[in-house]
Amino acid sequence: MAGRRAPARGASSAVSWQAATPAPVVLVTGGEALLAERAVERVRRLARAEHPDLEVVQIEAATCSSGQLALWTSPSLFGEPRLVVVSGVEAASDALVADATAALGDLQDDVVLVLRHGGGQRAKGLLDAVRALPGAVVVDCPPVKSAADQRSFVEAEFRAAGRSVTPSALEALLLAVGQDLRSLAAACAQLVADVPEHDERGRRVPVDEADVDRYYGGRAEVTGFRVADAAVAGQREEALRLLRQALDAGLDPVPLVAAIAAKLRAMVKVGAAGRGPDHELARQLGMAPWQVGRARSDLRGWSPDGLATGIIALADADAAVKGGGRDPVYAVERAVLAITAARG
Repeated sequence: MAGRRAPARGASSAVSWQAATPAPVVLVTGGEALLAERAVERVRRLARAEHPDLEVVQIEAATCSSGQLALWTSPSLFGEPRLVVVSGVEAASDALVADATAALGDLQDDVVLVLRHGGGQRAKGLLDAVRALPGAVVVDCPPVKSAADQRSFVEAEFRAAGRSVTPSALEALLLAVGQDLRSLAAACAQLVADVPEHDERGRRVPVDEADVDRYYGGRAEVTGFRVADAAVAGQREEALRLLRQALDAGLDPVPLVAAIAAKLRAMVKVGAAGRGPDHELARQLGMAPWQVGRARSDLRGWSPDGLATGIIALADADAAVKGGGRDPVYAVERAVLAITAARG
C-alpha cells in the first residue's frame, strides 16, 4: 500500500487510539473495547481515504484455520490494497498465532495487518514480535477506571465535537451515567446533538448542569446529588422534599445513599488535607480542582465531630438499604435528618 509505510525504527512504543495510523502491522491492545474499536476504525478510515478501493477483511482469531491468514495477506490477483483485521487474538488458535508470526516478516506493500488483543498472556510471543518489528504501530487501550481518567474522557468527547462542558455538568453526567465508557460516549453524543450550541444572542455556550439534568436528572444518582447538596447545607425541609420526591417516584435508596456518602467523603478528604491551593490539593487527593473548591465551600459550618456524626449515620443507612434493616426508606430519611442536624 504505497505511501502508508512508516519509517523503519526500533522497538515500537505505544500510542493512544487517537494516534493510530496505517502501517504494515498495527497491534491494538488493552481491555477498553470502545477505544480499541475506535483505533481500528481510525486505521480503516485513514487507509480508505488513501485508497478508496480498499478491501477490508475481518477474521476471528479463535476460529481461523491454518493457512487462512496467509491467503488474505498474500498478493492480490488484481493488486487491490487490503486491510486485514484479526479480532480476538487473546483467544487465538495455535494455527493463527503461528501464521501471524510467520507473516510479520513477509507482508506485501498493499496489505495492512491489524491485530486486536484484548489482554492476557495468550499469544504473548506474537505480541512481543510485533513490538520489536520496525515500522509497526502499537496502540494501547487500557481500561479507563479512575475518576480523573473518566473526566478526561468526557472532556475529550466534547472537545472533539467542538463543544465545551462546565465542571459541574461533567460531574453530574458521570454521576448519572456511571463508569461505562460506551454509555458515557453515547450520553456525550446525545448532549452535543440536542443542546443548542448558541444562546438567543448567538453566543457560544457550554453544556451545563441544567442540560444534563434535563436529560438525566431523573436518575437516582443525580437525585442523590441534589439531596446531598441540601443536606450538607443544613436545608432540612428541602433535603426531605427532594428525598421523598425521589422515593415516591420509585427510585432505589441504594444509589441515593451512595451519592450522599460520596459528597461527605469528599468533604472529609479535603478537610483532613489542610491548607493549600485547590490545584495542589486536587493533585494530592486525586480530585478535580473545582471539586476541592466545592468541598471547601460545603465544609463551612461543619465541625469534625459533625462530619463524624454524618458519616456514622450514612454507614447505618447504607447497611439498612442493603438488607440490614426492615425499612430502608425510613433509614435514608433518618440519615438525612441526622446530617442536617449535625451541621453547625
